[in-house]
Amino acid sequence: MKTYSKNKFNTIPDAVLFDLDNTLYSYEEAHLIAQEAVKEKTLRMLSISPKDFDDAYSQAKKNIKAKLKNTAASHSRLLYLQNMLEILKLGTQILLALDLEQTYWRKFLGHAILFDDVKEFLEELNLLNIPAAIITDLTVQIQFRKIIYFGLDKYFKHVITSEESGFDKPHESSFKLAIDKLQPKGNCIWMIGDDPIKDIGGARNNINAITIQKIHKGVTLGCGENVPDACFTDFNELRKFILKIQILENKL
Repeated sequence: MKTYSKNKFNTIPDAVLFDLDNTLYSYEEAHLIAQEAVKEKTLRMLSISPKDFDDAYSQAKKNIKAKLKNTAASHSRLLYLQNMLEILKLGTQILLALDLEQTYWRKFLGHAILFDDVKEFLEELNLLNIPAAIITDLTVQIQFRKIIYFGLDKYFKHVITSEESGFDKPHESSFKLAIDKLQPKGNCIWMIGDDPIKDIGGARNNINAITIQKIHKGVTLGCGENVPDACFTDFNELRKFILKIQILENKL
């Protein structure tokens, strides 16, 4: 655990906000396996070349993101797959699009692995009566499915998705909605996330949160205005850190 703004960690937080994807679990490995499963199934069912799939899917993803921009639907695998099939001149192909989407999420959840000591840290927050919420991009249904799959639902008082708030992070909407729902007793709010712009910069700029970045393979430490107040690699570090703050606070 490294702290860059030690003066901000003199008291335990009044609430803790968490990003979900790539913060509580490793996203990239599960995504790559799920994407490959969709590709293999598509090639088998449509008899197209790997290049045709790659080109059509890539273009479809660009099309949807350009059209829907920073909204939950801009992440929809179903929309990507629907548009991919249309690019391949096959029309909407409703049943196939739904089947491929289910293949993606079934494989994804089957290979998504919760980071070590996440539940232990969340248990510690519960014992300290510190309310927690998830702030996440993407749609309600799939994010709820992930939380249930990991067995995390009992640890969070609220879950805010960009589908509910109307905008992806770092827009202020999700952050302010989380505070409105949690109604913390004080202003000491921690934000824990992996993305230096969406999570760290977004939380600092919109709700003046104390920011803590989860660092692991593929994640770059924030710099400039997106430097976190602290960073960690293992949730057990974070658990020990908050207990240390509590001990010091009780001595004062």
